[in-house]
Amino acid sequence: MVSIQYYGTGKRKRAVARVYLRPGNGEIMVNDLSLAEYFPNDMLKMIVRQPLSVTETAEKFDIYVSVRGGGSAGQAGAIRHGVSRALLDYNKELRGRLKTGGFLTRDARIKERKKYGRKGARKRFQFSKR
Repeated sequence: MVSIQYYGTGKRKRAVARVYLRPGNGEIMVNDLSLAEYFPNDMLKMIVRQPLSVTETAEKFDIYVSVRGGGSAGQAGAIRHGVSRALLDYNKELRGRLKTGGFLTRDARIKERKKYGRKGARKRFQFSKR
């Protein structure tokens, strides 16, 4: 039996998420844990579910996610991006709703590198005129 699945890769900061959507009843598994176990923070759970609520597909799919790198907020953003891309793989007509929500845009803000001769990316040593 061939099961249908849709795939999307999401990225945010240092986090990379591989997202698989399969027809089901709305179960979300992240790294073999339920969403509630993986993200105890309600705000992060809400971020992950945003594309599903906007497109009204929350109860149609079981979602399986493998996410690596970054912190919890970056991982939640990466999962949201991956879910949005997987929904596009499922139905191209959802693009308008996802685009207006800003879920298809890869947030390119990453940590700025430390510069040589300085304490950090922007921090400078105290200036002394004399």
